[in-house]
Amino acid sequence: MKSAIFQLRKVKLPFALDMLERATAATFLSFFAMRFLDDYMETGKVILLLQVVAECLIIGFLLVRRISNQVSLSPTDWCVAVAGTILPLFAIPGGEPLVPVSLSGAFMLTGIIINIWAKLSLRRSFGIVAANRGVKTNGPYNFVRHPMYFGYVVTQIGFLLANPTIHNIVCYLSASTFQVLRILAEERTLSQDQEYKIYTVKVRNRLIPGVF
Repeated sequence: MKSAIFQLRKVKLPFALDMLERATAATFLSFFAMRFLDDYMETGKVILLLQVVAECLIIGFLLVRRISNQVSLSPTDWCVAVAGTILPLFAIPGGEPLVPVSLSGAFMLTGIIINIWAKLSLRRSFGIVAANRGVKTNGPYNFVRHPMYFGYVVTQIGFLLANPTIHNIVCYLSASTFQVLRILAEERTLSQDQEYKIYTVKVRNRLIPGVF
């Protein structure tokens, strides 16, 4: 009887954690997507519409991803993942653009394309919290181990060029710190898989070629 209960708990825990992650992320991302949409309707800035597209993509991939039995149970890893996801969303329009809108928009669009490419490569293996949903080595994962986060960086550079305020700089610097911690947390989890260890030998750069 005890063994059966233990097995049931083992089955239910990944499902419960998965539902918690999806619900939390979808709630926050939906809220911020609506905020960016309102800002776009008010200002007409295409940059803000691109931001809406970026957030909606994350929500969509979250809703269809597969459940993993190897999810980090570390509260620190969960906090880092949530902070890294949510902090960039506190960036707001403001300041005088440093470059033409076409250039900042090109940065954002490039970042979104990289994100879509990475997410399509992951398919149903996308997640917020560190977990092993299968090792992916195709597409952009041939160049860096975390191309999705690279896409975020490019998108954020574009937004910052169009909205260069101290508030936004602090948001993105804080978010980048948590993203690095998030990458390290994900690699601790994935490194338990021999296939991932082999992959790290083949693709040495985590985020930016020649830097990190």
